[in-house]
Amino acid sequence: MDTLNQEQIAAALWDLDGWAAEGEAITRTFRFADFVHAIGFVEHLAEVAEEQQHHPDIDIRYNKVTLRLSSHDAGGVTMRDVNLAEAIQHLA
Repeated sequence: MDTLNQEQIAAALWDLDGWAAEGEAITRTFRFADFVHAIGFVEHLAEVAEEQQHHPDIDIRYNKVTLRLSSHDAGGVTMRDVNLAEAIQHLA
């Protein structure tokens, strides 16, 4: 799968609230009421990621979950990342 250039990434992120391009990835931090809610979100996210066979890098800090999406095999952001970000958007 081909990587997206900066213009394509910007266009793809236009409708995705809170997502930003960062190096060779797209990222977003979600905030929840507490740790239990943050982990619940990650559990639902795991199901979606497994369905798409595309898995984000996840950083959990108490009530904050930071996701980093990148297609490592392609060396940057692809439509797989954008599609997963769209699916995650519906979970939050």
